[in-house]
Amino acid sequence: MSSPRVLVVDDEADLRELLDITLVRMGLDVACAATLGEARALFAAAPFALVLTDMRLPDGLGLELVREVAASGKGTPIAVITAYGSADNAVVALKAGAFDYVSKPVVLDDLRLMVRSALKLAAPAPASARGAGPAAGAAGGSNGSRLIGDSPAMQALRGQIGRLARSMAPIAISGESGSGKELAAREIHDQSARAAQPFIAVNCGAIPEALMEAEFFGYRKGAFTGAADERDGFFQAANGGTLMLDEVADLPLAMQVKLLRAIQERRVRKIGATAEESVDVRIISATHKDLAACVEQGAFRQDLFYRLNVIELTLPPLRERLVDLAVLTDAILRRLAGSASPARLGAGVLDTLRAYAFPGNVRELENVLERALAFADDGVIETGDLSLKAARVAPPDGQVAAPIPVTAVTPVTPITPVAPAASAELPANLPANLPDHLAQVERELIVRALAQTQFNRTKAAELLGISFRQLRYSMQKLDIQEP
Repeated sequence: MSSPRVLVVDDEADLRELLDITLVRMGLDVACAATLGEARALFAAAPFALVLTDMRLPDGLGLELVREVAASGKGTPIAVITAYGSADNAVVALKAGAFDYVSKPVVLDDLRLMVRSALKLAAPAPASARGAGPAAGAAGGSNGSRLIGDSPAMQALRGQIGRLARSMAPIAISGESGSGKELAAREIHDQSARAAQPFIAVNCGAIPEALMEAEFFGYRKGAFTGAADERDGFFQAANGGTLMLDEVADLPLAMQVKLLRAIQERRVRKIGATAEESVDVRIISATHKDLAACVEQGAFRQDLFYRLNVIELTLPPLRERLVDLAVLTDAILRRLAGSASPARLGAGVLDTLRAYAFPGNVRELENVLERALAFADDGVIETGDLSLKAARVAPPDGQVAAPIPVTAVTPVTPITPVAPAASAELPANLPANLPDHLAQVERELIVRALAQTQFNRTKAAELLGISFRQLRYSMQKLDIQEP
């Protein structure tokens, strides 16, 4: 059997040679290209198990190659090499379809780890391993997926998860409470090259703020009162696998800063330690809140949002896929029954469930059925066993739900508008759109400062009197690209 072929694209001869030697020692067949044109010709002429490209090439950008390889339909994973501190470039590459990235100066251990993950991904999975997992076979028509249902929405969701599992890019899962965000995260992990490694799910809203750093990064013995032994954190526990940050919007701002650094640098420092240690984890975040709105309100850092929201996956609520109720109910009742015979639904029960709005989604359906089982006679659940009397029921199609009665209303004193003072009249030459005008002024000042410093962003930031980080975010926001 021939060795997997890897295409290395880099215009630096020394780095190209180092990558060539490293990959050959791993038992791989390596082809090298110094330009984008050479890489395109080689990729078109022969199949490759992996493409590794620099972001800056003499005749173009590696990002162009990323898009072309991702769109080729060959399923070839492509990874990028980014300059030190260019985390923004890595995010852009991941959004374009890159499998993963390594930073310059290249750490060979990190490179080997990434290559092994990519080649494991490129190899076809044995037939016996496909669909395996703790919940395999639980759903009729769902091919062993944890995400049960045959509706078009669920079929599209499972197809999207299959594609996302091929990448190492961070994923942000959004959806209402009870819609199955953790199940989707586990499904992504199980279909990825990291399936044999740990999956660690963390509820960010359930950890006291004072303990967060210790829980995430671990601590050394004697680092603080009560630290009797050294302990690993969530990042170390998930090393090589997947770390799911559930309800990530509940993280306090101070912890968001530390989490951002850990994700960008892929290194963490235990409390009480002097040295950082490298970690290899794929981040999947989830929340029922609108993270973009949290950023606008100042409750969530924009830079962390940018790092976590590389790929977005949205889960449909149960009320939008009520055609799945029958298969969902059957799977839940079988799970609740264990080895015994599952309970059955009496006449009209399924219609009653379909008329309900399910604000708590699948989790609420599970609770309703579990409660109904306690009242059911002879293993048959009747409509009265559902206890849905006090719950809001979805109105029939085409009808408007009846308003909820209000027992008492506190009168509100009307506010009399205050007329503006005569001296506060606005000048006639104001711009039509103030935000756009301010953005244009900011853009012109930044471009002038960058031109004056030959695009040295550190000096340009000093010239503008802002931090390097502020300048980088402004450039990103205003789409200012280095020539």
